[in-house]
Amino acid sequence: MTRQPFILRNPSALVVLALLAAFTLAVTLMSAAYGSGVIPTSTVKVLGKTLCLALAALAMDLVWGYLGILSLGQMAFFALGGYMIGQWLMYARTEAIVAASLSGNPIPPTAQELREAVANQIFGVVGSADLPLVWSFAHSLTAQLVLVVVVPGLLALVFGWLAFRSRVNGVYLSILTQAMTLALALWLFQNDSGFRGNNGLSGLQNIPGLDGVGQARLSIWFLWASAAALALFYVLAAWVVGGKFGSVIRAIRDDETRVRFLGYPVEGFKLAVFTLAAMITAIAGALYYPQAGIINPAELMPIASIYLAVWVAIGGRGRLYGVMIGAIVVSLLSSWFTGGRAPSIHLPGYTVNWVDWWQVALGLCFVLVTLFAPKGIAGIFDRLAGILPPRRHGRDLGPDQGALQEQEAKA
Repeated sequence: MTRQPFILRNPSALVVLALLAAFTLAVTLMSAAYGSGVIPTSTVKVLGKTLCLALAALAMDLVWGYLGILSLGQMAFFALGGYMIGQWLMYARTEAIVAASLSGNPIPPTAQELREAVANQIFGVVGSADLPLVWSFAHSLTAQLVLVVVVPGLLALVFGWLAFRSRVNGVYLSILTQAMTLALALWLFQNDSGFRGNNGLSGLQNIPGLDGVGQARLSIWFLWASAAALALFYVLAAWVVGGKFGSVIRAIRDDETRVRFLGYPVEGFKLAVFTLAAMITAIAGALYYPQAGIINPAELMPIASIYLAVWVAIGGRGRLYGVMIGAIVVSLLSSWFTGGRAPSIHLPGYTVNWVDWWQVALGLCFVLVTLFAPKGIAGIFDRLAGILPPRRHGRDLGPDQGALQEQEAKA
């Protein structure tokens, strides 16, 4: 039997790519840099960051929706990716400023003097004048780009190997991932961590070597890069879950004991997906924080990973396009409500300000979706596509009621 081409087996991938391309083109034509200027630069940055969050949700769905592991530490990898690229951005920008200020000296500074001056500028705020060991490659863009995937990947590999070989599952594994995130955040809060403590890394929106390029054009470039990364990793994720590998990880999600009994290396499959998702999330963070302009340890706190889980649940876990929609919709709504643009509701004796009540509304939505719409937003598209809930005839095919195991088994 001839195997169908990837696009024919995954028509949703073609639809997602077309919509993403149309969205990117529309924003470009309405931007201040390349179009009519209808969309301001600040909004372009918000849209670019939203695409990065959608990419993080995509990675989260690989771990939770398809593998069945509720990881509450994904945003740790997201922030680590931001820290890795942020080191080069801050070092190179500071080096250019210091070099310009010392250029008027009768005797040009040596490389060592320049390095010491840069270290003093960056770490003087935390009472240090030395460049920490973790900044050894901060001068090299190539090295830091490699570290964007290597550092989070190694962390996920070591953590996953320790957890999976001990066969930690369920809520205990979720608590462990949350504890890992909290421990990392608390370490980064310390001034001697080498990452400027609570101050974090700032000025990341100023790209070294592109001083003559305005923020309007840079925001569009990052939008293009974010859209390209989302498209690339969507295709990769669809390819991974659409083949035999995807069938095995769904089987692990539904009945791990049976898969292990059949002779599959369950821990190896878990480790591969967990590490891949961590590296994808780190790339999303590396694209996000130059658009945000600043990163600090608060970005790693467990609440950020919980938000990511909420987006995936609302979008519909186990559906790649669904979690992307969930992340985009909820992220944009969050920006709108918390930005003070949503009109307040005036009640007798009380005024509902959405800046204060948005998180309550989001939590309520999560509870309602969990109870009454486990397929999330993606369930609407499933019904439009004619994918109806399976008739189980009193028998479950697995513990996950929201993943359409019967439909997946027929694919």
